[in-house]
Amino acid sequence: MADIKVAVAGAGGRMGAANIRAIASTPGLKLAAAFERAGSAAIGKDAGVLAGIEETRVLVTDDIEAALAAADAVIDFTAPAASVALAENTAARGLIHIIGTTGCSAADDAAIRAAGGKGGRIVKAGNFSLGLNILASLVKQAAAKLAEYDIEIVEMHHNRKVDAPSGTALMLGEAAAAGREISLADHSVRVRDGITGPRVAGTIGFATLRGGTVIGDHTVILAGPSERLELSHVAQDRSLFANGAMKALLWVASQPAGFYTMNDVLGLN
Repeated sequence: MADIKVAVAGAGGRMGAANIRAIASTPGLKLAAAFERAGSAAIGKDAGVLAGIEETRVLVTDDIEAALAAADAVIDFTAPAASVALAENTAARGLIHIIGTTGCSAADDAAIRAAGGKGGRIVKAGNFSLGLNILASLVKQAAAKLAEYDIEIVEMHHNRKVDAPSGTALMLGEAAAAGREISLADHSVRVRDGITGPRVAGTIGFATLRGGTVIGDHTVILAGPSERLELSHVAQDRSLFANGAMKALLWVASQPAGFYTMNDVLGLN
């Protein structure tokens, strides 16, 4: 079977570099293109050298159409508006599209989900870590079984992260809300400041920390009478996200057109 030809969006970023390295080390995948926004300092550079590996002879371009024309699949950890536009394009071409972009609005997510029904094969996740997705499944179960316990989600990331709470924290919040059969949008508490009064029962709280070079720490706390359960995940290297994205790509390559999540990839649904 021929290798799947992959294009990397946001090739000049840290996750772009991690994805390029993962493609190079994953049997069955071949880097076919790498692209960036117009004006990026990465344009014209060899994608492999940029990612810290040997030369690939694939130069980073800002010509998205040419990059997509060379590919069977796209790995995309970029920005919400870029991912929405790209999803429409990849769906029209019938390409595989792996999306790890965070900070998406409900409208962004709806547009990406809709694109999956237009001929593309999309896998989108707030976090592609295999361990984190197992954690989300455990959080859902714990929230359901410990129905009277208060739920708080604490996350910390590096000082350059631009969205808060993190996509992963929201993913864990959605898992907890699903376990309780409630809407996260109607029950989440994002900020506490001043005289807030007692904690409202049934809410899901978020605490956001930023500093240093932290890749991603997440803890879900279920606090009940006389005890506290903490479920945690610590990301130690960005390669774990890239490796999960490769697993998703190889899995969805044999699936029909549609929209999928890591629950589908891991058989957790």
